[in-house]
Amino acid sequence: MDEQRLQEYLNLIDQLLTCSSGELVQILESNRELVDGVLLLVMELKAEELAADGNQNSANFLRSLGSQLLAVISETPTSANSSSEDYLEFLMEVLPATAESNGDPTVVYPLLQANLDKLDDNFIDILEEWANAKLSELEPELAEPIAEFIGKLSNLIINFPLGNQANNIEIAIAGYETMLTVFTRESNPKSWALKSSFYCCR
Repeated sequence: MDEQRLQEYLNLIDQLLTCSSGELVQILESNRELVDGVLLLVMELKAEELAADGNQNSANFLRSLGSQLLAVISETPTSANSSSEDYLEFLMEVLPATAESNGDPTVVYPLLQANLDKLDDNFIDILEEWANAKLSELEPELAEPIAEFIGKLSNLIINFPLGNQANNIEIAIAGYETMLTVFTRESNPKSWALKSSFYCCR
């Protein structure tokens, strides 16, 4: 994600936090091209920041709005033969759901179950391609929380009882490896040791 795109997400979030309830839908309609899975991730990170600063009401508002937007995004129909775009849409649905729910299986597993046909090698390719492109362009304070969400999603997939278990394991391993490109031994040895021992032993 380039700096301009990230700033557009942050500007939209600031507008949503300061607008009246009557302006909310209009602002979202005017910025429809920004209403995607990445926006939901950035909203969750902003909510965590607001909560840490003691602004719980704004954090709750963002999380509630994020849940509503997730439901809208989730209504997008998928085709029988999944294209790369379908896989990316699925990733942009399941990753924010993992972040919003803090890795709650009761939230994430129904999404996985509805997309069993996408838990395969193609999903690994899309996950790695998207994550490597996005994480390499982000500052550490944004890259690290997103990498954490990928790790939590990997934990859920490796323990997911449905689908092809071999595929689930391969997807989880790809997620762990992607996460550890952010928490590297060189850049953050302590975090790298903690993350690699925790996630790789799940």
